Amino acid sequence: MPVVSHEVHPLFAEPYFRANIGGSITAEQIKFIQGLKMVNNMENLISENLYIFQEPELKSIGDAVQEVLDIYARDVLCIPQKLYVTQSWSLICKPGIGMHGHSHSNSILSGSLYYAPLPSPPSGMVFTRHVSYQQIDLPPAAEKRNVFNTPITRVIPKQNDVILFSSRLTHLVEQNQSDAPRHSIAFNTFVRGKLGNYRAVTELAL
Repeated sequence: MPVVSHEVHPLFAEPYFRANIGGSITAEQIKFIQGLKMVNNMENLISENLYIFQEPELKSIGDAVQEVLDIYARDVLCIPQKLYVTQSWSLICKPGIGMHGHSHSNSILSGSLYYAPLPSPPSGMVFTRHVSYQQIDLPPAAEKRNVFNTPITRVIPKQNDVILFSSRLTHLVEQNQSDAPRHSIAFNTFVRGKLGNYRAVTELAL
């Protein structure tokens, strides 16, 4: 008997979140961040200071990022705990440079902030669905990729964007194809509050 109908339904969705905080970033702050001491970081450059949101000069940016995290915790995760930034650092991808695929340990949610004008083209962030070695790899035809089968998703940043994503996701930065440096800030987060249940002896106060 032939199949007369079929349906496809999502089981889970993996979100990324985008917010614009341009009103909290000043020209002086851009100059301050770009003046931070940078060191080699495999392919690209990373700030020597890995807690830059603690700098008094960047308070308005840190406060705006915290507001974004509060929205995400309340409206996306729908949790009572509070997300907060742990480490935060500046990154520079010079012309011809990108960043290899990686994920972030000891973090719940990670983020990128594009605080300065981006080069053209801006170089996208590429997220991969798989977090481990794939013994059998069955990629779909490129022209037939959709939300159910695509192995990668490409996100193009815009100036003043904060982009949030699960820290467990493997992601990379495309090679900078422009003649100008690509500036960004990255950060990790964790939660404060109580996890688990007192009577079930699973309670953890953070």
